[in-house]
Amino acid sequence: MKFGDTFMEYLQGDQTGNSVKCVHVEYKRLKKVLKNCRNQGSASASCKNEQQKDEGNNELSSGLSQFCHCESCPLCDQIFFSELMREASHIAGCFSSRVRHLLHLHVARGIQRYKLCLRQCFKNDKQTMAEEGRMLIEYVTMNAIAIRKILKKYDKVHCSVNGNNFKSKMQAEHIELLQSPWLIELGAFYLNFDGIDGGEFSEFCSQFSCDLNGTEPVMTLTLPNSTKLKYSLTCAICLETVFNPYALSCGHLFCKLCACSAAFVLMFEGLKTASSNAKCPICREAGVYTNAVHMLELDLLLKRRCNEYWKERMAAEHAEDIKQTREYWDSRTKYAIGY
Repeated sequence: MKFGDTFMEYLQGDQTGNSVKCVHVEYKRLKKVLKNCRNQGSASASCKNEQQKDEGNNELSSGLSQFCHCESCPLCDQIFFSELMREASHIAGCFSSRVRHLLHLHVARGIQRYKLCLRQCFKNDKQTMAEEGRMLIEYVTMNAIAIRKILKKYDKVHCSVNGNNFKSKMQAEHIELLQSPWLIELGAFYLNFDGIDGGEFSEFCSQFSCDLNGTEPVMTLTLPNSTKLKYSLTCAICLETVFNPYALSCGHLFCKLCACSAAFVLMFEGLKTASSNAKCPICREAGVYTNAVHMLELDLLLKRRCNEYWKERMAAEHAEDIKQTREYWDSRTKYAIGY
């Protein structure tokens, strides 16, 4: 079955209440725009003729396929990229808000956790939460594949690399769906879910796997088209498995202690107090600390699967936190008394 038919079946399930009620990619309409593009015939023919002329010269033919830029249709571009950017932005926003709400129920603290435990005495929400998580993963993966397919189709129609460049723009705007830290959190949620292995969702949960004992700890997500995405769980600063992890707005994961050191803030102050000029240690993008995401589900996964390592890191972080706090207040006291 072609992806277009699979995607339409998924959307029909959305109408019957079997999937997430949010914005979806207008795959059929955008594909129709490309099909009716007035430059389709001339662009394809032009590229094909050029490639036939250079047939037999592998190096030149390879260069042509990489750098061929036929003039794109302005009308097609105006409809296509602006619409796709808007839809991708809405999908990323809907996905993050829904996942945040779901995980808040699972890792609630304080009085809210007490209320949830009391509620579970009368109603078991585990199956509902698992089903909600399943629909959210299906929602983001189906739409991400649809965007990739339509961008590939655009490049094929126009013999260009504009579609591939648009992927880079989405990453820069932090709306590349499969690079969202909330997808990693959702994967950790499923791996943490008590009793999930023997339940009806165990087959779906096999899409996620986590190897914390290898040379490089990774979480793997297997997409419906059998493509595997690997997310590194190594902190780029201390080069160890992330502990008390935070994801910056750019998507890179760090230990809280390492991220605070890189942003020149104290641990008890938190990442949100970092300067707007503070840059990510990896991509050097500024202003990525303000909306950092605390990866609570991933931290819980590490605590359960690598308990000894987690305890060691917890003790070391706690000691460093106490040291920084003492030094801070000592300096403030000396300043206050004029010493």
